[in-house]
Amino acid sequence: MKKVVTAKKTGAKDADGPSPSRMIDGRIKELGDWRGETLKRIRALIKEADPEVVEEWKWRGVPVWEHDGIICTGETYKAVVKLTFANGAALDDPAGLFNSSLDGNVRRAIDIPEGTEINEKALKALIRAAVALNASKARKKPAKKS
Repeated sequence: MKKVVTAKKTGAKDADGPSPSRMIDGRIKELGDWRGETLKRIRALIKEADPEVVEEWKWRGVPVWEHDGIICTGETYKAVVKLTFANGAALDDPAGLFNSSLDGNVRRAIDIPEGTEINEKALKALIRAAVALNASKARKKPAKKS
């Protein structure tokens, strides 16, 4: 029997508290500086690249975007906003956006310091490639027997 997973609607509230989308809204507002603006812009680009993306809030406060698995996370640090792609090592990056976590076999990240102009076209292409990779993995998984 296949397990059915349903995503919460953006802005929906359940008994456990605010939705992940509202938690991300709160993080952006809480930051109140260039990091919040950068996270807000990245979030908008992710949604433009994949309108079916599901927002999650994991690991004690990390925004996560998923579609058939994790696409990327959006962590904020003092000097950078870090966009970590769960399967980034498997993605082509012709624009050279990945500039962090380059030694690993799975993840790749983009560190965005203050004042950096985001290559929106390349980032959206990377998001779409990550979604396609996740979808291809989801199709290959056999249904679990119960």
